Amino acid sequence: MSGPNSNYDPVEVAPLHPEEVAAMRADAIAAIEAAATLDELKAVRLAHAGDRSPMSLANREIGALPPQARKEAGMRIGQARGAVSQALGRRAAVLEAEAEQRMLAEETVDVTLPYDRDPRGARHPLTTLQERIGDVFVAMGWEVAEGPEVEAEWLNFDALNMGEDHPARSLQDTFFLEPQDAGIVLRTHTSPVQARTMLSRPPPVYVVCPGRTYRTDELDATHTPVFHQVEGLAVDKGLTMAHLKGTLDAFATAIFGAGVTTRFRPSYFPFTEPSAEVDLGCFVCRGREPAVTSCRTCKGEGWIEWGGCGVVNPRVLVACGVDPATYSGFAFGMGIDRTLMFRHGVEDMRDMVEGDVRFTLPFGMEL
Repeated sequence: MSGPNSNYDPVEVAPLHPEEVAAMRADAIAAIEAAATLDELKAVRLAHAGDRSPMSLANREIGALPPQARKEAGMRIGQARGAVSQALGRRAAVLEAEAEQRMLAEETVDVTLPYDRDPRGARHPLTTLQERIGDVFVAMGWEVAEGPEVEAEWLNFDALNMGEDHPARSLQDTFFLEPQDAGIVLRTHTSPVQARTMLSRPPPVYVVCPGRTYRTDELDATHTPVFHQVEGLAVDKGLTMAHLKGTLDAFATAIFGAGVTTRFRPSYFPFTEPSAEVDLGCFVCRGREPAVTSCRTCKGEGWIEWGGCGVVNPRVLVACGVDPATYSGFAFGMGIDRTLMFRHGVEDMRDMVEGDVRFTLPFGMEL
């Protein structure tokens, strides 16, 4: 029986020679330091620290050594592999930092550059004007009231003293929802909001009702089947036409500027008695000669038709549960589209509904 080979010389295993291990370590660190990108460093990692690298192959040779020689060889290879691993970590941190800096420099977006490829939109002037009108009346202590655009026929007509034979009920003016005998219409004015307000609360009532309305008109330069109105209602003790005139003068001044006044011309509306047409003093020529003769806004009249108004008909008050012996009121209604045309010289209503941003952008913001 033979004993252990105590005379075995580990130097005979060439990859484990100190000179060979030092050379492998030096080659690996040199390659690591020479790597200029993370991809190059990955290739160096595989070549000098991967499973088929010289150090990994040398590490496998340790098992062939006798026990008393393995410790020294293992320490030598382990120290070399540790130095290579540390060098890889340091180089990876440097290259990652460089890559991040390069990415920040190359992919930076200058948010101060103009964005002409995707131009801004703009709020529609009808929307901003409607909000401005609401602000005017809120400043006077009124409320802004809203109601449904699909309305009951009773609220749209009957509650407002429009009989069954009134021309506005015909298909020539009103959109009826099917089935036609259901009594449901697209509201032809915002007056139903006033009726709803009186039915929902006791006087005093001071509300302004802007909103979208519908009538069976053809779309042309001066008419549209979908348009916007603002109507006001005040119900309280002792209200007269004088209060109505003062309110409309303040409204006109807020919208068209100082010095603009209104005048009343006798008229007829079923929901007011007495009733009047409201004319607006021309805010361009101010009704003065010789400018008035050539004024395109008022066509030389000095006055512009603006809307209708009057004292609330007692029948409307009764229909809405208000005692006309105790309370009186006044109401008025103007077209917001028409007001926009007056203020800004818009000549064709079709421009308001086509959705072209070139129409809305010049109006800017209402202040």
